[in-house]
Amino acid sequence: MNNITSYLKQGIAKGIVKLNSDESVITYVHQNITRNYTKPEEKVQAETFCKLVLHYKYPESHIRQYVSVTVGFDTKQADIIVYNDQHHQAPHVIVECKKADISEQEFTQAISQVFAYAHATGGTLKYVWVTSGIKNIYHVFDKEVNTPGEPASDIPQYGVKKLSAYKYAYNGGTTQGGQQLSPLEKVSEADLTNIFKQAHQALWGGGELNPSEAFDELDKLIFCKIYDEGIHREEGEAYDFQVITVEPKDKSPAAKAKADEETSSQLLKRIQALYQEGRKLGERKNAPEIFKDDIKLNASKARTVVGYLQGIDLLNTDLDSKGRAFETFMGSFFRGDFGQYFTPRKIVSFIVDSLPITNKSKVLDTSCGSGGFLLHALFKVREQATAMYPDYKNDVRQSNRWRQYWHSFAEHNLYGIEINEQIARTAKMNMIIHDDGHTNVVSADGLIPPADLRKRTENSGFMEGSFDYIITNPPFGSTIKQTEKAYMHQYSLATRDVDWLNPASKAAARPSQSSEVLFIEQAEQYLTDGGYLAIVVPDGILTNSSMQYVRDYISQTYRIVAVVSLPQIAFMANGAGVKSSVMFLKKYDMHDKSRRKIAKEKLQTSLIQDSQEGENFTQLLEDKKEELAKYAKLIRAAEKDNSENIDKLKQERQQISDDFDEKIEKSREVLSEKYDENYKSEFRDYPIFMAIAEEIGYDATGRETGKNELDDISKELARFIDAIEKGNDYFFL
Repeated sequence: MNNITSYLKQGIAKGIVKLNSDESVITYVHQNITRNYTKPEEKVQAETFCKLVLHYKYPESHIRQYVSVTVGFDTKQADIIVYNDQHHQAPHVIVECKKADISEQEFTQAISQVFAYAHATGGTLKYVWVTSGIKNIYHVFDKEVNTPGEPASDIPQYGVKKLSAYKYAYNGGTTQGGQQLSPLEKVSEADLTNIFKQAHQALWGGGELNPSEAFDELDKLIFCKIYDEGIHREEGEAYDFQVITVEPKDKSPAAKAKADEETSSQLLKRIQALYQEGRKLGERKNAPEIFKDDIKLNASKARTVVGYLQGIDLLNTDLDSKGRAFETFMGSFFRGDFGQYFTPRKIVSFIVDSLPITNKSKVLDTSCGSGGFLLHALFKVREQATAMYPDYKNDVRQSNRWRQYWHSFAEHNLYGIEINEQIARTAKMNMIIHDDGHTNVVSADGLIPPADLRKRTENSGFMEGSFDYIITNPPFGSTIKQTEKAYMHQYSLATRDVDWLNPASKAAARPSQSSEVLFIEQAEQYLTDGGYLAIVVPDGILTNSSMQYVRDYISQTYRIVAVVSLPQIAFMANGAGVKSSVMFLKKYDMHDKSRRKIAKEKLQTSLIQDSQEGENFTQLLEDKKEELAKYAKLIRAAEKDNSENIDKLKQERQQISDDFDEKIEKSREVLSEKYDENYKSEFRDYPIFMAIAEEIGYDATGRETGKNELDDISKELARFIDAIEKGNDYFFL
C-alpha cells in the first residue's frame, strides 16, 4: 500500500504525467491523453500508471490506457494493459482501477469484470491486477478456465519470469528470480482512516457478523499486525501478516482451488499464532490481557482484512496521523452503533494544554471512553521530549532518551477506567497504536471504591491519594439508585444532610444521585493533596438552586481554580446538547478540608444561637408553630359543632402560614448571606479564573470553523495555574 500520491509526485517530477494549475486535469505525456483528475477512479489510475513505470520498471511505450475490448456484443474499456512489446501485440498484464472507497462487494464485481476483459483480450495475457489504491488483488490468468485464476502475490516487474510467493519483506529485497520485494510503507491519515473503514465494512457487510463483532475482530487483527511488525527480522525476511500463496500441484482447477484454500488456511494459522504470542508477551509483562476471546474469523474473512492491512507500516506511520485515523474510524463506528459520544478533540486539547502535566505526573481518567484525554496527555509529554531532544531522529543517544522520556510515562503514569468493556478494549488498542500505555486501562465501573477496583482488575496502580491529575468527561444524565449500587452509601453526596436552616430535617440517604455528581466526589479519593481535577459538568451543577449542596461540597473540598463556559453546540455533533462547562479544581489537604468543615459548623451554630438574625429566625419558626396550632384547635372545634366558619378558618390559617413562610424565607436568605460573608472572612479569599467560550473551532455539525477561543483561554489559564503553583496567584486580585 502506498500513499495515494507518492508515485504520482515522482511521475510529475520525471515528466511521466502533468497536472494543470488547479489539479483538475491530468495529462499522460507519452500517450498524450488528457483526463478529468477530479474523479476518484482517475486518481487511483494515475497513481497506478506511475507505479507501473517507476516501481515495476515497465517502459511507457509498453503501456496503454483505456483500451477498447469487445465483451460479447458490447465494447468496454480496460483501464490499463501492459504489453510485452512496444507494438502492443502481446498483452501481459491487465489492470482494473477502482475508487478508494469501493465496497467489498463492488471489489468482487470488479474482479469478475476484469476477467471478462482478460478473456476478451486473450493472447499472451498472464496476470490480472485489481486495485482501489488501498487494496490490491493479483491473479495468474488462465484463458482455459472461466473462473479467476490462481492468486498471485504481485505482478512481476519488467523482465522477471518468476514471482515470489509473498510481496512484503523487512526492508524489501530481491528474490533469486529478480523480483523486487516491497518494504512496508507509511500511509497518510486519510488513507489509513479509509483502510480501517473499508476493512470493517468488509467484515460485517455480508451479514455474518454484526458491526460490533466486526469491530472487535478488526481490533484483534490490528493487534496482530502491530505485533508482527515488531518482531526482529533480517533484511529481506518475509512478514507473517500477509498473503503467502501456495503453488498448485498442477494446472487443474481442482488443484488451484485447493492451493487457494490452503493459502487462506495457512494465513489464518499464522495470524492466530501472532495473536497468541502477542497475548503471552502481555502476560510476561504482567499486563492484563486486552482480548479475552480467540479470533473468531474464518480463513476467508481474515484474508480479506489482511488484504487491506498487509502492506502498511503501522509502527512507523506518524503517531499523530495513525492515532487520528483510528479515532476518526472508531468515533464514526461508536456513534453509529452504540450512540456513544466522545469528547471532541478541541475540548480535550484545551483541558490538557491548560494543565502543567509532565512525564513525572500521574494521570487518571475515571470514565476514559476511547482514551482521548490520556492520549493527549501523552502527546503533551512527547512534545516535551522532542523539545529536550530535538535531534532524536538522527542521534541514536538522543533517540533512546527521547523514547524513554515519554514511553515510561505512557507505561507507568497513564491510567483509565471505562465501564463498557468493548470501549475499554478500544482505548487499549488506541494506546497500542500510539505505542503502548495500554496496560493501565481497565474495564470497570469508575465509581466503585478504589480498593474494589484494585482487587477486580489486579492493578495496584489505582491507589487512593496518588494521582496528580484527573481529567475526565463523565456521562451526563445517568441516574444511579441506592437500591442498585451497594457503593452508594459510601458517597456523602448520596446522602441528604441535616439542613441547618430547617431544624425539622434529618440526615437520610438520597434515593438516587446523578453520575456526574458522584464522579466529582470519587475524584477526591484518587487525587493527591494539591492534585487537580478537570471535569466537564452540566451547567445545572453550577446554577440550579437544588444543587447548592454539591457546590458547598466542592467549595469545602477543592479550591475552585477555573470555570470555563462552553457553548450549547459543544457536544451537539456527538449527539448531546446539554449546556456544559469545564471546572478546574485543586484538592485541599485533609487539614484544610477539616478546618473548613469545623468552621462551617461553628459559624452555622453561632448564627442560629448567638446572632440577632438567628434569634429572629428561631422566633418566627416558634410563632408559626403556635399560630398554626391555635387555628388547628379552632378548626377542630368548628368541625365538631358543624359551624359555618370552617372554610373561613381554613383560609385564615393558610394565609397566616403563607405570611410566616414569606418572612421565614427572607430570614433564611439573611442568614445564608451572613454565613457566606462570615465564611469568606474566616478564610482568605482567592481569585477564580472565569471565561466564556463562544467560538470553539467547530459548529453544531462538527464542521471546522477556523476560530477557536479556547486556544487563547488555555494559554491564560495555564499562566494562572502556574501562578497558583508558585504561590503568587493573588496578582489577579
